[in-house]
Order: sequence, then structure tokens, then C-alpha cells
Amino acid sequence: MWADVDTKQDFLNYSEVADLVIDVIRDPNMRPVTVGVFGSWGTGKSTLLNLIEDGLNPDEEHPEFVIVRFDAWLYQGFDDSRAALMEVIASTLMDATRSSASLFEKAGKLFSRVRKMRLLGLMVEGGALAAGVPAFGVGMKGMEALGKLVSGDVDSDSVTALKEGGAKAKEHFSGLLEDEKQNTPPKQIAAFRAEFADVLEGLDKTLVVFVDNLDRCLPAQTIHTLEALRLFLFMGHTAFVVAADEDMVRHSVSQHFKDPGDRHVTDYLDKLIQVPVRVPKLGVQEVRAYLFLLFASAGGQTNSESLERLRAGLEANLREAWKDEPISTEKALSLLGSDVPKDVAEAFPIADRIASMLANSTSISGNPRIVKRMLNVIRMRSRVAKVRKMPVNEALIAKVALFERCMEEKAIAHLYSIINTAAGGKPETLALLETLLEDPEKFKAACPDVWREKSELLREWLTLEPPLTSKDLRPIVYLSRETTPLRVLRAGLSADAANALGVLKRATNTSSPVATSAVKSIPAPERSLVMAQLIESMRSHSDWSLRAPGFEGAQLLAENSADAGGLLSEFIHTVMPGKLKPWLSAKVKGATWFKQKESK
Repeated sequence: MWADVDTKQDFLNYSEVADLVIDVIRDPNMRPVTVGVFGSWGTGKSTLLNLIEDGLNPDEEHPEFVIVRFDAWLYQGFDDSRAALMEVIASTLMDATRSSASLFEKAGKLFSRVRKMRLLGLMVEGGALAAGVPAFGVGMKGMEALGKLVSGDVDSDSVTALKEGGAKAKEHFSGLLEDEKQNTPPKQIAAFRAEFADVLEGLDKTLVVFVDNLDRCLPAQTIHTLEALRLFLFMGHTAFVVAADEDMVRHSVSQHFKDPGDRHVTDYLDKLIQVPVRVPKLGVQEVRAYLFLLFASAGGQTNSESLERLRAGLEANLREAWKDEPISTEKALSLLGSDVPKDVAEAFPIADRIASMLANSTSISGNPRIVKRMLNVIRMRSRVAKVRKMPVNEALIAKVALFERCMEEKAIAHLYSIINTAAGGKPETLALLETLLEDPEKFKAACPDVWREKSELLREWLTLEPPLTSKDLRPIVYLSRETTPLRVLRAGLSADAANALGVLKRATNTSSPVATSAVKSIPAPERSLVMAQLIESMRSHSDWSLRAPGFEGAQLLAENSADAGGLLSEFIHTVMPGKLKPWLSAKVKGATWFKQKESK
């Protein structure tokens, strides 16, 4: 299994990009500078930040740079991001100046300045708590009023807000800030910048601030963090590396400034981010190498030296990909040495087979986090299969898990439906399609309607080892129960029928438009199957003097399907062999689907 966390190991061949950013930061002519590391969710932005950080200070005993890591998301909803960012930086500078009494004193003064700026209004209640100052529950409105109190601009609304927060809070803050009433926020900001520059010059080191998870924040938090870089911190001896999804940041800018237009959003970002760097999209070779490294590192089976030898070999091959052939599976295994664990040796060919679809499928697109999560699914299912002694191997499990990830819900449901209804769990449809793999036109024509739109993807999937013909795939259905409820899988319901089943279980009257629409969406051959599931859900109902949950849905289905109605009629006679309860008698009175039981 693989943890879903960022790492300092380069499994994605990001070192080249990291080196480019390091060169920018090291160049004194480029500073001050803000580098934007852009990439969508799960592409490895945090890992890239780790590689950049390690490259900046290769000698941990004598670091060249003062590093600050700021996770903007941690302060979401609890603190003012500007004040939080400044305090994290000031605290780091205090640690960096401990060897010099004079510099430490300056850094301490800078830290104190940040605290005062918080109390001058650059905070919300959560910020006050983080600063160690009780806010007494005055909240955002009260904090705004306190800001006016400090500046001497008190109006009736402010007084009301303070009264709501409590006279005690007003008294506490008034006394605390008495000496700072004449220091307006602009003056405090200017003083902060001067003290900040003084400490950096005394250190004679460059401060590098890594801002991560900015794209997880709400628009206001995102904008405050970005503007803090410019307003408070952007000066000599500084560099900032901001990791985010560019589209999410653009959305935040647009929301914060009330739809300023694409050009203005671009201009705004260009002013904040001087050097944009995009996380490279992984191609087939990169995904393949990533899979090799993940499989080799799983469970600590491979020692660190062997793993590093494999990583270095794969990286060298990728850097020469413009002229060299991809490294072979055998060569990759040989890099691990002579004593390769059996699980790793069996996993590498699987990686070789599925890499292409993982890289090219639009639902995956080589996203490292999605790839890792899918492998975790495969490993979990493999363990269950082993415990249950199922006749399936990891290659087959991986193949079906790949189908689930790349195909739509209806296509997945159809696969499980034909497996459940096929003799011995061996669908004839799959056997036929495997004979037509060399003829794309005939293959597409033979595809079920629900698969036809993605026939090329399906054809590529079926070419993967192992072949499915003559294999009992029922264990695969069981292993996939976290994707689709097991009871529905056993019933062989399609996605439409499964969705309708859920609606009908919740129906409370037969005139419901939603329930009526759900009945119409059920394919005719599956209406009896849906009724069987409704009946199954009602079997646990113990007191039939009261209406059973889901009965209205079953009744509506019975009115639209004679076969389904027959099943419901038989069930009613089973649970009430004698006289029907009044509520039920009223329900079935005059119903064509309900057959009166003949008296003996």
C-alpha cells in the first residue's frame, strides 16, 4: 500500500523542473522574485516544493537560505492569513538569529510588531486567539469595531457591536492598545518592512517562503495571502514559491474582484507571479517509471540502495527519452539486484501493461495521486482475494480496476450485469469481443450500446493481459463491492436500474413525479429484478399493521409491470396469509396486478 502524502523522493522525474526553480532563486539578479508552481490536484506540487527545498540547502549544517513553509489551508477559517504568514516568518527569523544577540533582538522586535499589527485590526477572532489574546466572543463584527476604536473612529454601529461583545471585552482591548492608538496600520506596515529588511540584511541570507495548498482556500484567504507577499514582504533577499492550481487561483481573483474579466485576472496574476512553472504532465513512459518505483517501494520489501539505483536508472532513461528506447521491464528489474521480491517481480509486467491507459485515459491523465489511489484499490482487493482463496491474480484485478476508473458508471454496471447473468461468470459478450480485436469496425458494431461510444478505449483495455475469455469473473464482482453495493451486483442491475431502486425505496406516495420517472428509466428486462430487491428490503419489516418503508415504490412499479406486480402480489400473500391489514387492503383494492388468493 502507498500513503497519500508528498515525498522527498523524486519518483516523477521532477528534478529537472526543481533545478530550474533553484537556479532562479540562487540568481541574485532575479531577487526579489515570486515563482508560481502550477498544477492541478494530485499532480505532485508539494513533492516538487520538497525537491526545491532540498536543492537549496544541500549542506544542512551550513544552510545558505532561510526556509519558511506556510500551509495556507491550515489557517482557513481560523486566522487572518496575512497576520499568520507574517508571524510564521517572524518566528522563523527569530530561530535563525539566535547565534547573534543583536540580530535576535531585532527579530524579537519584528515578532512583537506582528502581534501589535494583529491587534490593530489585521485579524479576526481566530487571529486574536492565535496571538494569545482572548477575544471574548466578539467575533468578526466586534473585531471591526475594535479596529475603529483603536483609530479613534467610533460610530454608533461600532458601539453597538462592542456592547454585543461585552463591556468587558471593550475594557480589555482599550487598555491593551492604549499606547498604540496613534499608530495607524499604514505606519505599522512601514515599520514592519523596515525592521524586516534590517534583519534580512544582518543575516546576509535569502529568505525563501514556500506557500502550499493555496488553491484549497476560499477566495478571500487566497487573495489575502498573495497580497501579503507584495504588501509586507516583497523586498531584497526574498524569494517566494507559491504552489497552486492556476485555475482555482484565477477563480479566486475573479470572485474577489467581482468578475473583472479574463485580461484583468491575467494582469493581476502576472504582477504577483514573475516566473510561472507548470508541473510536467506525465506521459506513458513517466507513468510506467512511476509505477515501477511505487511497486518496488511498497511494503519496504526493497532496500534503500536498490530503490535508489532503480530511481536513478529510470530518471536517466527518461532524460534520454528523446533518443533512447524506454527501459525494458527486465532491465528495470535488474537494477534492483539479484534478489528481487516475488511480488515486485510479478508487479512490474502489470505496470508495463497498464501504463498506457493510465496516461491516456481522460479520467486519469497520468495524475500521480489518482494512479496511487488506484494501486491501493488493487492491493486491497488482492489481499481480500488471497484471504478468500479466490481464483484471481493481481493482474486480473488490476485490469478490471482499470476498467472501473476509465469507463462511465453505466458501462461499469453493464459489465457486472453480464458477469452475474452469464453461466459460470463467463460473459459471451467479452469472448466475442476478444475475437474481434484486430477489426476495429466489427469490434465497434459488436459492442453493447452502453460501451459503443468508448469502443476504442474498450478495445485497448481488452488487449491487456490477461485475456478474459473462459475466466470466471464472479470473484471480481465480489471484490468490487465498495464500488457498487453487493446486493445490487448480485442482482445484476444496470446503473439506471440501481439508481431507480434507490429512488423507489425512498418513495412515500405513488404520485411522486421523481418516483414515476425512476420507474420509466428501468429497462423492461430489469423491472422484476428491481422488484425483487424492493421485496428483499421489506422482508425485515416486522409490524405489518403499519406501512412498510418502500412499499409505495414497489406499488408504483407493480402498476407499470405485470411481472413485477406478480412478485409483489405473491410477497403480500406470504407476509399476510390471512386477512389483509386495513392500510394494505386500501392500497391493493382494484389493482389489476394484485391477485386475490383463492380460499381452500
